[in-house]
Amino acid sequence: MEQVFSFIFYIFTFLAVYVEVFFLVTYLERRKDIVVRLDDKPNRVYPSVTVIVPCWNEQTTVQGTVESLLALDYPKDKIKIMLVDDGSTDNTWNVLQQFAHTPNIEVIHKENGGKHTAMNLGIEKATTEMIGCLDADSYVTPSALKRMIPYFDEPGVMAVSPSIIVKDPKRPIEWAQKIEYQLSVYIKKMLGLMNGIHVTPGPFSIYRIEVFQQLGPYREAHKTEDMEIAYRMHEAGMRIEQCHDAQVFTKTPPTAVALYKQRKRWIYGFINNTIDYRRLIFKEKYGAFALFTIPAGVVSIFSAIYLFIFMIYTFVKFITNKFVQFQAVGVHVSTVVQPQQFSWFYVSTQAVFLITVLLYGFVFTSLMIGARMSTGKWKPSFAMVWYIAIYSIIAPLWIMRAVINTVFRRETAWR
Repeated sequence: MEQVFSFIFYIFTFLAVYVEVFFLVTYLERRKDIVVRLDDKPNRVYPSVTVIVPCWNEQTTVQGTVESLLALDYPKDKIKIMLVDDGSTDNTWNVLQQFAHTPNIEVIHKENGGKHTAMNLGIEKATTEMIGCLDADSYVTPSALKRMIPYFDEPGVMAVSPSIIVKDPKRPIEWAQKIEYQLSVYIKKMLGLMNGIHVTPGPFSIYRIEVFQQLGPYREAHKTEDMEIAYRMHEAGMRIEQCHDAQVFTKTPPTAVALYKQRKRWIYGFINNTIDYRRLIFKEKYGAFALFTIPAGVVSIFSAIYLFIFMIYTFVKFITNKFVQFQAVGVHVSTVVQPQQFSWFYVSTQAVFLITVLLYGFVFTSLMIGARMSTGKWKPSFAMVWYIAIYSIIAPLWIMRAVINTVFRRETAWR
């Protein structure tokens, strides 16, 4: 039994190391392309953009969201903002009214139907060349849109997503998420370079309007409409890019319970959208998305579950052995304290230990690159250790629950 456990462990750790090395090699090969893009094209004609802000009970955050849009460094006659109240039950509608008479803002109220219906209502009314989405708890930086638009100079690019940064982390769980989001900046940029991005997130992804004209509106898609539209785009041969130097700040779950619920929904959405689009997997015509991104995501789910079980098994085995040892020989406490000297003799040379050290070495390297791309500094922090510790414990829990919900066909609630 132990040999089977070890064999599976080696397979999953090898795949994890392979993915880390693949990203690192991609970064080293393409690092000259990962630069801050200055919009230096002379006499650029900026496209018109409609930014839709779907709102549901966002009375405490939506004002800052709209103000950040109004502060965008972008021609005012080329940008329109649609604020869609999706049947809020708090004071959101009254907060939105203060923007009702702003020239380039339209405020709309509808019955509650979910975020995708709020977005679709805005898309139906839009007449601009580009469509954007901004969650009502996120805030764009003034230069974000101008940094993203040059990516559309390439005709095949149909959507661009920004780098999402955690806003004002105050609690340990929020600091851990800050590190995770920095890591995602690095990972999404690598996926963007190979056309393998699998989600166009709500915080300020920008699309050509042709995406919705050709593919239709957003779908409910297991509460992950921003993921399903990316799958649909890849199936249609549309390219998605990531603008690493366009930053959008977002609020994150403040507690472990809230984080668990959010990520359970995300993983459930990934699993079920992948099942819905299983026809794409390993099909060469869909490129890195089908050959790398989706398979790597599926493997990561099963490896996280297995490694969590393996960790518990190893811990229980250790405790059991110590208990048997105690029953056999008792406990002997020496009263003589001798100075201890370091010796390489006590360093484990077991393959499991060495592979684990190698894997975490690559993880820390990825975290450092993510921090560099997000903040401009190669700066390690204790939060990186905190991120690994927290996510190693709780991430397998929401992954396992999402798998269970999928198996038993239990829909995951939005909130």
